[in-house]
Order: sequence, then C-alpha cells, then structure tokens
Amino acid sequence: MRVFACPKCGAWVEFEDRMCLACSTSLAYSPDRDDIVLADAEVLCGFREQIGCNWVADPEGDGECASDRLTVERPGEGDPVAIVQLAVAEQAKRRLVRQLRHLGLPIEVRAGDHGLGFALKSPADGEQVLTGHADGLITINLTEASDPHREEVRIQLGEPYRTMLGHLRHEIGHYYWLVLVDEQPEVEPFRQLFGDERQDYGDALTAHYGNGDAGDWATDHISQYATMHPWEDFAETFAHYLHIADVLETTASVGVTVDGPTGVPAPLAGSISSRGAADISGLTMPEVLTRWHGFSLAVNAINRSMGEPDLYPFVLTPAIGEKLAQVHDLVRGV
Repeated sequence: MRVFACPKCGAWVEFEDRMCLACSTSLAYSPDRDDIVLADAEVLCGFREQIGCNWVADPEGDGECASDRLTVERPGEGDPVAIVQLAVAEQAKRRLVRQLRHLGLPIEVRAGDHGLGFALKSPADGEQVLTGHADGLITINLTEASDPHREEVRIQLGEPYRTMLGHLRHEIGHYYWLVLVDEQPEVEPFRQLFGDERQDYGDALTAHYGNGDAGDWATDHISQYATMHPWEDFAETFAHYLHIADVLETTASVGVTVDGPTGVPAPLAGSISSRGAADISGLTMPEVLTRWHGFSLAVNAINRSMGEPDLYPFVLTPAIGEKLAQVHDLVRGV
C-alpha cells in the first residue's frame, strides 16, 4: 500500500482515513484515481456512516463503492455486534480490492452465480458459517473479526499467522485459480508444480485433519495447510504473493531500505540489501524475493525487539519460490 497525502494540507493520511488529523478536512478514497480526495466534492459510498467506509461511490454501484458492491450478503442492522465485525471485514476487503486493482487483476462483479462475490456472515441461531470459496463466492465467518476468537483458533490449529486480510487473500487465490488456471493452458504447468487438483477434495480434507503431522512439509509448502490439496497450496501461495507485493509497495512508498547489518564481520556485513518496488510486474520472481529477503529479516528482528512474535513467520525455500514464480507469471500475464 502506498502512502497518501491530504489533498488540502499535504499531511500524511492513512488509506482508511475519513478526516485529516492535521487540518480536519473530510476525506474519501477514489479507487479510479487511487488517491485520497476531498470528500465534499464527491458522491460518497452509502456505507460511510454505518461501517466507516471512506470510498467514493461507484457510478454503477447504486450508492455503493466498488468494494461494497462486491458484498452480496451482510448482516442486518439489527445486530450491532455483527455490524462492528462487518466493519472490520470490509476494511480488510477494501485493502484487498485496492491491491487487486493495482496489480491489474480482473474483478468481475457477481451477477447471479457468475463472477466474484463476498458473503460476510455472522453465525446466528446455531448456524455454522464456514469461511471458504465456491465458484466465485467467498464466504467469511465474521466471528474471525473478533481478536480473542481468531487467536484462540490460531493456537488451536497451530498456525503461525491468522488475520482477516490473510483470510481474504487466501480465498481470493481460489477465485483466481478458477479465472487464470482452470481449463486454461496453464493448468498442466500448475499440476506439474502443485499437484493434480482432480484428486478428491473431501478425501484430502479428511486425511489432512485425521493424520496429524504432515511430516517434512516445509521444504515444498509455505504452510502445513498447503499440503492438504493442490487448490489449498495454490491459494496459500497466492496469498503470500499478495503479502510480499503489498509490503514491497509500502516500503517503496515510505522510502524504507535494508542495507545489511553493521558492526558484524564479513561476509554478513553489507550482504543483505533490499529496496521496495511500487510495481513488481517488471521484476522477475528471483528479483522480488531478493528484495523481500532483507525486509522479512528486518521486520522480524524489529518485532523480536518489541517482544512480539515474527511478523513474517514463514520460510521461502527454492521449491516455494518456483510456485511463487508461477503465480507471478499468471498475474503478469493478465
């Protein structure tokens, strides 16, 4: 995510801001311009007051913005807890949608059973809501917006990382597998690298949760969950591609670089150098990962200095790099 400035006074403002803290100007985000604009001069999203959406209304969205019009199901106004959770989920979704547009990926608004849509649901009356993807419809259990619940599940499943944005990036990976790989010439290279997706998903799910430890999975998979089925491996890899691309854009925007540790002997001294990239489409995946390597080491060291767990608790092996390269080629091919 790049840095934004108040269009009136030039102060640093965040992507989610609806008001400049320096000059109290009312602000909005225009996805068409990818910039923060003066709210008074725009038609604003109808969900601005209810869930804090700061986007400009989409001309084709019937009062909704380009992100909110993708939501095909949301809780009613009579559930205040669910509305708070909806606001958290929609805030993460706006970051996702902005990144997809920045990368040039196609976003076809769902019409009937076709295209992309989000069902943001809160369990009620004993209903079970499973976060997942099916034919372009991404369902998110809004309970994941609760920090205590999400952390409890993360620990229970032994996951090093679990966030609302992470969920959305994983599930959108399933959608782009359908759009960019399924029944395309790219499906055979996918099978050679990720495996044959025609194996029964239900059996793979049962085996994954029934067999316990997946063994030496970290050499070829970004997470243990990625070992379950080739679809999940692709979705996990796609999510990490979005993680990396977004951080590199941010570091380029704020001017953060890594020039190697100082005060240590060679060969480590000066051997780690990383620069951000506002647009990674002109880079090869090895170049992307070279830049990412220094940042991942640096932010993890900073987190440890604060007594926090690693910000990026994953290891990218050469085999995982090949999978990321295939995703990169698919995105650049669009």
